[in-house]
Amino acid sequence: MSTNIEPLEQQLDSFDAALRQDALAKLWDLAKSGKIALAEPGTDINLHAHTFFSYNAYGFSPSKFAWLARKRGLAAAGIVDFDVLDALEEFWAAGKLLGLKRCASLETRAFVPEFSTRVINSPGEPGIAYHMGVGFPREIQHPLLSQMRRTAEARNRELIRRVNDFLKPVGLDYGKDVLSLTPNGNATERHICEAYSQKGDAAFWKQKLGDCPADPAKLQALIRSKTMKKGGAGYVPPGKDSFPLMADMNQFVLECGAIPTLTWLDGTSEGEKAIEELFAVAMSSGAAAINIIPDRNYTPGVKDQKLQNLYDVVALAGKHHFPVIVGTEMNAPGNKFVDAFDTAELKPLVPVFLKGAHIVYAHSVLQRESGLGYLSGWAKKSFPNIAAKNDFFEMLGRQLPPAAEDRLRGLPPDVKPETVLARIN
Repeated sequence: MSTNIEPLEQQLDSFDAALRQDALAKLWDLAKSGKIALAEPGTDINLHAHTFFSYNAYGFSPSKFAWLARKRGLAAAGIVDFDVLDALEEFWAAGKLLGLKRCASLETRAFVPEFSTRVINSPGEPGIAYHMGVGFPREIQHPLLSQMRRTAEARNRELIRRVNDFLKPVGLDYGKDVLSLTPNGNATERHICEAYSQKGDAAFWKQKLGDCPADPAKLQALIRSKTMKKGGAGYVPPGKDSFPLMADMNQFVLECGAIPTLTWLDGTSEGEKAIEELFAVAMSSGAAAINIIPDRNYTPGVKDQKLQNLYDVVALAGKHHFPVIVGTEMNAPGNKFVDAFDTAELKPLVPVFLKGAHIVYAHSVLQRESGLGYLSGWAKKSFPNIAAKNDFFEMLGRQLPPAAEDRLRGLPPDVKPETVLARIN
């Protein structure tokens, strides 16, 4: 049986969308006939998986991640890509076919003027923050998206020019060596590192970098740290127009019907130590959720400051009624498919994480089908406070089977929350 399944799963990562769609349909037929066992949905979630439309270390397409998430029994799954929404419609359709609760998000780096002298969560870059929009209902054409794509390409080309000078005689051709690694022309630093790692031999890298790890993942990480990050030959300090303002990013996210989302690293930087202030700044322009990568915020069996910071930021999110969005990135070799939520450190937080997942799934469906998402005018009028709104969206996301999503299509703008719930029962 595996002889038939493995080639189809590999085909899910083809750059040809038609081949991906065909493979998924055949795998689903095998699952429905009982030839592939799918785990029942449990309590595991990953709402922060990058796809190959920005960079996935395992080459996963949106369809591949949806398939593996359903196969493994994730309670909910979500994708996030840098600067593009290219994966959204494919992931949404794949999840609908498979009966997977899901969401699609976008990540970028943004400038926060109020923190211009403090490092936030982009190491070595004061004022720069990784920032997200969560729960985009549809792919959209927008001037800011176009600008982010152009800016990223210009930044990549300048970086390669500088690194090529440093690594002579090894060099990259952006189109031939880098864009060929992408399905739709959205290259990242990680694509560039992968391309460089395929050039030169061990003696060359030892001469240029002082070391040449045998592990390809470690070599890529070393290339990135030595040539592209602060202090490296290719590093370009962010300028005034390098990244959008956080406030502008939030406005874009709101215009698209998604949820502006603060991201958090580990609470150790000067900026993240001022987390209350950071919350206030983000909230002033519309942020209403927070994203956390749990796996890098604890060491199994160790109770340390890092773990306490995690508990503290989750508590702060609760104080502000922010849904907590979590997941592992899979944008570096060795990243897990899903966090270890059964560990002693993460287990107490699982109810909070599941609540966030159900909220953003319900938001995504209601916004997509009727324009009545989490931050819609309807939501503002229909609930007395954020806590009540969260309870409704959590309940809807928990109870809504993906097969019933169409029942929420075309709801009137004055529909009552209880009527929405009745539609799916």
